[in-house]
Amino acid sequence: MARVRRIQIRTHRMVSGALQGAYRSNFRGTGIEFEEVRPYQPGDEVRSIDWNVTARTGEPHIKTYQEERQLLLHLVVDAARSMEFSSTDRSKLEVAAEVAALLAFVAAHNQDQVGLSLASCSDPRHLPADRGTRHVLRIVREVVGARSAPSRAPLGDLIEEQLKHLRRRSLVFLISDFLGIEDREHFADALARLARAHDVLCVRVFDPFEEELPDAGVLLLEDAEGKSCVEVDTSSARVRAAWKRDAEERR
Repeated sequence: MARVRRIQIRTHRMVSGALQGAYRSNFRGTGIEFEEVRPYQPGDEVRSIDWNVTARTGEPHIKTYQEERQLLLHLVVDAARSMEFSSTDRSKLEVAAEVAALLAFVAAHNQDQVGLSLASCSDPRHLPADRGTRHVLRIVREVVGARSAPSRAPLGDLIEEQLKHLRRRSLVFLISDFLGIEDREHFADALARLARAHDVLCVRVFDPFEEELPDAGVLLLEDAEGKSCVEVDTSSARVRAAWKRDAEERR
């Protein structure tokens, strides 16, 4: 609970400041949803004519829409073992929790609903969208307290799950280090289908060590799943350059 409180305090100033304006200008009031098809009336916008219904009935009809007054925000957080890695004072999962808290608190401030899907952990969770500070604090607690599963679920499968759960059009934030993309074609296809049904933003979390090796002599490195170890001579400029090049290609 103390970690959740620290995140709440750390994010409070940002929620109350520039992020609030950015959220309103970029996300609020931009969505519209279909309301009905009705007969055309003089003065209606010609571009709104539904030509299929018009052809079927022989009378001009238009589609009408209404502005979505409430935004539905859904956070999809990858809690795989690789997200527990840290070469600094915070793991990637803690950073992900902070990002989730920022988005959830600013949404709550605007009376929007927020939901959560927590994946690749020992106890996967799907919290339906709700509003209020208590609900937001629960979301942060779930992310901070997540424990990774022995093996990572493919990110493409994680995205497929969202297509089953999300009934209403939502603003989806996918927060991950994106290291679980083994089948790129499946991942790209699932992401494209999710983006057709929802507004999707990917937030990539990474550790500085993954981008650039320090000159620290010979290190024994273990992969994220704990399946293999390898010695890496970080004092070699060639090794550090190859590491950085691989990181750039992965990004």
